[in-house]
Amino acid sequence: MAVFMDLNVLFSADRKRMQSLVETAAHLGFSTVAINYVFEPTAKKKQEVPSPMPINELIGQLPVVQGRSRPIRVLNRLTVVMSEASHFRPSATEYRAFDLLAVHPTTEKLFHTTCMLCDVDIICISVTEKLPFFFKRAPINGAIDRGVVFELSYASALRDTTMRCYTIANSVCLMESCKGKNIILSSAAEKALELRGPYDITNLGMLFGLSEADSKEAVSSTCRAVLLHAGKLRQGPAAA
Repeated sequence: MAVFMDLNVLFSADRKRMQSLVETAAHLGFSTVAINYVFEPTAKKKQEVPSPMPINELIGQLPVVQGRSRPIRVLNRLTVVMSEASHFRPSATEYRAFDLLAVHPTTEKLFHTTCMLCDVDIICISVTEKLPFFFKRAPINGAIDRGVVFELSYASALRDTTMRCYTIANSVCLMESCKGKNIILSSAAEKALELRGPYDITNLGMLFGLSEADSKEAVSSTCRAVLLHAGKLRQGPAAA
């Protein structure tokens, strides 16, 4: 039986909203979710990396996963939006507070650097605007060889027709280079209504250019590989 995961539900200080997101994810059959703290540094002023809230303070009682006898597992994730190389600090101790580390590079040069050099778990692909560059096979293969995955999120495509077009176009462009390898599909949901079940996401993945098998892996086994990679990278316990 497949174990499904959504490694990107957006953080909100609204506890009621977070409780609803996690409860809905459990009801839909997700065994693991990651609460995503997005950090977007700017050149104008110094900003501190956010600290994750303890799960037991953010969410009350963890709901039991639909069809299983155990509660959902909730992780913390940091996503650094990188518009300059200095925005990602490899040795930052603040990163260690998170179970998963992702980077969203905004230029071709930074995308290449992230793929080849940065010790991260996830590279985010833009789904809200037209990509300013084309994917090249060399950096894609470099990331795959290092065990890094590429993330496509679908919630934006549900909100707006234009963003739906960008999501599909950017996804298909990525598939031409990675051939469906090392892809995860996640929600980037801000509210419970934006979550979809694993099998609905599999169908979305096929619309994005994935095969049926790769699309299913993108919400299950590839996500598990991300957690194993993160555990090794941070010398912590890997997730089962």
